[in-house]
Amino acid sequence: MDNKSLEMLEFPHIREILADYTSFSASRELALNLQPLQDYDRISQLLQQTAEARQLLTLDKGFSIGSAHDIRAKVRLAALEGILDPISLVEVQQTLAALHDLRRYLKSISEDFPLLWNIAQDVVELHQIEKDIGACLDPAGEVLDTASPALANIRAQLRSTRSEILEKLESIVRSPRGDRFLQEDVITEREGRYVLLVKVENRHDIKGIVHDISNTGATVFMEPTATVGLGNAIRELVAEERHEVEKVLRLLSAEVGAHAQDITHSIALTAELDLILAKARYARRLNAVEPLISTPAGDGDGKIKTGSIKLVNARHPLLGDKAVSFSVELGDGFSVLVVTGPNTGGKTVTLKTIGLLSVMAQAGMPIPADSSSRLPIFDGVFTDIGDEQSIEQTLSTFSWHMGNIVRIIGQAGSKSLVLLDELGTSTDPAEGSALARAILRHFLARGTLTVATTHFSDLKAFAHTTPGLNNASLEFDPKTLAPTYHLTIGTPGGSNALATAARLGLPAEIINDARSLLSGHSQELEGLLSNLMEEKQKITSLELDLLTERDKVTKRSADLEKELQRLKTEERKAIQMERDEIVREAAELHKEIRQAAAELRKEKTAARVEQARHSLAKVREQLDSAAWQPPAGETTEEDTGVIKIGDTVIVKEAGLTATVTSISEEAQEVEVQAGNTRMRLGLGSVVKTTPPSPGIISPPVKLPPSRHVSLELDLRGKRADEVEPLLDSYLNDAAQANISQARIIHGIATGTVRSIVREFLKTHPLAKSFRPGNRDEGGDGVTMVGL
Repeated sequence: MDNKSLEMLEFPHIREILADYTSFSASRELALNLQPLQDYDRISQLLQQTAEARQLLTLDKGFSIGSAHDIRAKVRLAALEGILDPISLVEVQQTLAALHDLRRYLKSISEDFPLLWNIAQDVVELHQIEKDIGACLDPAGEVLDTASPALANIRAQLRSTRSEILEKLESIVRSPRGDRFLQEDVITEREGRYVLLVKVENRHDIKGIVHDISNTGATVFMEPTATVGLGNAIRELVAEERHEVEKVLRLLSAEVGAHAQDITHSIALTAELDLILAKARYARRLNAVEPLISTPAGDGDGKIKTGSIKLVNARHPLLGDKAVSFSVELGDGFSVLVVTGPNTGGKTVTLKTIGLLSVMAQAGMPIPADSSSRLPIFDGVFTDIGDEQSIEQTLSTFSWHMGNIVRIIGQAGSKSLVLLDELGTSTDPAEGSALARAILRHFLARGTLTVATTHFSDLKAFAHTTPGLNNASLEFDPKTLAPTYHLTIGTPGGSNALATAARLGLPAEIINDARSLLSGHSQELEGLLSNLMEEKQKITSLELDLLTERDKVTKRSADLEKELQRLKTEERKAIQMERDEIVREAAELHKEIRQAAAELRKEKTAARVEQARHSLAKVREQLDSAAWQPPAGETTEEDTGVIKIGDTVIVKEAGLTATVTSISEEAQEVEVQAGNTRMRLGLGSVVKTTPPSPGIISPPVKLPPSRHVSLELDLRGKRADEVEPLLDSYLNDAAQANISQARIIHGIATGTVRSIVREFLKTHPLAKSFRPGNRDEGGDGVTMVGL
């Protein structure tokens, strides 16, 4: 990519800002050296990685690479058999720990963030180095006694010898002689020796070695002869300690050096991850997104095809809140765009934004625009923006611009983007305009996507009449006499130089004089352009009004539809509630039938049973009436066909809806579930139906009992309020299944469930008798019921 153009687009400034979002120097270097790429797969991968990082930071705002340091130089030194100082080794340990934590964390979320894990999984885990350094050094870099047995022994001797010296010196300080000869009752050090502060006039009264004299000359720092030997011993031990510490550091450094390649590679991977996180953080600040990248179209040479530019609500990333968004398309129907408009109206910013966002996208960075924005991959972005004259080369502004354009013409091809600011200016207008048209024709013929800004009126006409070219304008508000900075494609704009000069304070008489000097053609053209812009603003305003009205109508229609659905739902709920009440009555009648069946064995009469069956038939007749059937489109019976697991069926005997949970072809039986109740029935007892509409959910109801009922009911672990309903339901089912004796398991524990069971059985009509279980039946932990 052309470095001069990157500077004109201020891409180095973008890199500096990105670098400030990195966490350590290795990733900062990557940010400062970031370059736009031309490989479609790599660019797409970088953008996808950044998208993952943005998502991760949304879920875990504090996520970072931790306390990693850039230890590459230290590792290189260790690889060359150099000895690392303790602080450097601690940084190595902290970095290895941070890398391990980073890898472990990304592994735990690898399913959701596969691209980030794909990088982190290659980080080499060197737990032993981390452990060895931690065993020898504390976080402050102090070498621990446990670093080696020899060091522990030396330091033990040092402590003992120092203690002995201090004890002897303290005895002198506390003695009567000390009171007479010492300046202060203090023990201090000079040149690594323990000394006393002796009055200068008494220095001959104490035998010893003078190591220093105070600034006033009143005190000498003397090491008594009694401790000289111990002081010499300390010197020797300190030297031994120094050598042993150096030995420990050398061993640790050698261990680091032996894994230099793995550590350096892991640092590089961590820097790559940190750069991705930096891009994501910067994107959050800009409210930026990953643009769509045009898929390269094959043209036989295996290289990239440019495609077209589509930027929606694009903003210049360096302008912050001052940036005005614009939308632009280029390459679909026309490849050259001529932008006109007022001075200070934003033409140069528009030009720079198109180029800068293209470069950022190819560097794998999100761009401040809508997610529907699409960019191709350029083999070069070339710009001629500004008027940086070279004083050394004594170049005029025109010569400087022409030098840039000559360079661009020599390098730009069909896969390039060319941005030209104020094309053809700084020379004779007629010649400048002719040059501008010829240059645009050249890029049009070459197929180069080109955006050029200009004030030449004949260039507007040229763009209007030449296939492959199109006009665009930065709007100017005739009421406020100020630019709006909004870009409009397909319409040329006026320069509005006089209006701009007036707004900036040029005297009115000069403005009026200039207006009178304009040619009739120029005034007519500017007037037409001004009227055109006013008409466009009116049309835009009308479009906005129409859109507003359309939104109101759409909202009203949606509200009415919502109200209609609400009324339908209320109607269905009302019918369903009535149906549910009848179903509950039916369930009660079933219960009476079961009770009557039990009494039948006692009374030898069917009168009560027949009465209950007659009442139930009435309820079923109600349920079958048209008034209680769901509206068309809801649950209806259909040809049964083959019943499968998961089908919705109606239980014929009860008229209730259930779901098939299992099928036995051999036994010709089907197991269904209605609410919280399961039952096994013959295949002929159910009929297939369509499932009920969403939102209509019947409450659980009691169903007729299954023909297969267990001989026992286990109530252990049940709450007190659950016991009676469960027991009542079981007794009803057991009676209908002709079970003569049932076993109720309640356990012993506190006896609460047992008491509830036996009190309930005393009054239950189906319980002929009950007793505690025999030893072989479970003892007092069960109750045997006769039915």
